[in-house]
Amino acid sequence: MLELTAQPLTDEAFAPFGDVIERHDADSFPINNGRTQRYHDLARVETLGEGARPIISLFVSQPVALPLTLTLLERHPLGSQAFMPLHGERFIVVVAPPGERIEPDDVHAFVTDGRQGVNYRAGTWHAIHSVLDVEGEFLVVDRAGEGNNCEEYPLDARVSL
Repeated sequence: MLELTAQPLTDEAFAPFGDVIERHDADSFPINNGRTQRYHDLARVETLGEGARPIISLFVSQPVALPLTLTLLERHPLGSQAFMPLHGERFIVVVAPPGERIEPDDVHAFVTDGRQGVNYRAGTWHAIHSVLDVEGEFLVVDRAGEGNNCEEYPLDARVSL
């Protein structure tokens, strides 16, 4: 069994897998007559394939117990998938780079601080949604359209903090 310890989520550590979505150190500018600060272009939405289109959804997830046991990772080869917590929920992020095989040394685990979201690049392997502490509500931006956009890969792993 692969044993992983989730590390704090940082831009640098997560860069091979996608984008960390947070306003810390992000470019911004005032809008709405100066009442609102817009943190602009925080993640790249990818929609690949004919008839693809970006969609916005809400996910409500039940909390997981630690250590978290994983039996698979999944990927979406035709589009990115972004998760942003709406109420400060922390969650576990387990990822591996795109490819046909997953090597144990390439699997990484992170824990968010509750204000961070993630945007998995198209083809990045990732664990199913794993919110900590309390039920979580998340804004999700991903792809809709024709084609098989979900593949699974078996993995025997356990994640702790």
